[in-house]
Amino acid sequence: MFIKSIIIKDYRNYDQLRLNFDRNLNIIIGDNAQGKTNLLEAVYVSGFGKSFRTIKDSDLVKFNKKFAHVKVDIEHDNGRQETIEYRINEQSKKEFLVNGVNITRISELLGTINLILFYPDDLKLIKDSPVERRKFINRELSHISTLYCSDIIEYNRILNQRNELLKKIIFKPDLKDTLDIWDEQLAEKGAKIILRRKKFIDDLDRISKEIHASVTDGKETLSVAYNTSVKNLENYDTIKSDLIFKLSKQIDVDVKRGFTSVGPHRDDLDILINGISIKSFGSQGQQRTAALSLKLSEIEIIKQDVGEYPILLLDDVMSELDLSRQKDLIYTLKNVQTIITTTDVKNLLDEYISASKITKIKNGVVLDH
Repeated sequence: MFIKSIIIKDYRNYDQLRLNFDRNLNIIIGDNAQGKTNLLEAVYVSGFGKSFRTIKDSDLVKFNKKFAHVKVDIEHDNGRQETIEYRINEQSKKEFLVNGVNITRISELLGTINLILFYPDDLKLIKDSPVERRKFINRELSHISTLYCSDIIEYNRILNQRNELLKKIIFKPDLKDTLDIWDEQLAEKGAKIILRRKKFIDDLDRISKEIHASVTDGKETLSVAYNTSVKNLENYDTIKSDLIFKLSKQIDVDVKRGFTSVGPHRDDLDILINGISIKSFGSQGQQRTAALSLKLSEIEIIKQDVGEYPILLLDDVMSELDLSRQKDLIYTLKNVQTIITTTDVKNLLDEYISASKITKIKNGVVLDH
């Protein structure tokens, strides 16, 4: 899969832009605040339906304009071509079309174009709370599987209903007898989610271990483990039974707190280097390299699940790697369309530059390409 071209109108600091991409390596050069990340963001929104930088869709519309409009043409490995278009207005109302057909739910958009983004804030994946790591898991699995996306949406709906009931039980204890209904439904969806996550995290651990060993010259061993309250992960039935048991065991605690204390909404990842928690004891360089290894692992996971490589977006991260690690990274990306932003090509390998299409951007305008 690769992006052939993008057309942007009244998006962020762009009046109008049309840009064709090389199917392999693309370098976007420019000083800070010139529009490099805006370009990656426009691509990202076409795949995920939302920005990675803001929760306000109206922020994407150029100042004093009514609409932002983006059109992305892609081609699959089998030659099939698709077009994604979206329009966002100043009130944050958005409209998506795939091959000219309106998309009514974002879940229908996911998977049309497979994207992986790595940008400076991805250090949150290592350093921040479990919420960030659950977002990472859910985002990537939803992109691979529409069924997983539907299960997560339904699980959260049931979870909210159970939590509302828990708050009412304080005042109406008789309602406690109705919790069994919600526990059964929550366990059914939760077991499906946990089972799918386990496979994903097992793959993530195996692949990221190989990538990390490569970019650290074998000096470090990265491991990723699934941290979940369920202990018997053998199959769907054992996971469901364990969830129901733990939910019933925690009822008094949950009623007192007013929320559900066990389930996949409480899961986490344990990320270790040489057996030691990188979140607590890793240097920033180790954390950045580990985060990059996890992101690059998604490339192979998506390839094995959907049959073609995704598109990789790297926002100003190459300068964080020394030339040796850049070389290892480039070798890893040889089959993947990659779009990289940077302020200066001096930070990149000469052979990387010569094999790339270079585009210079200044204040939302392409100087040459």
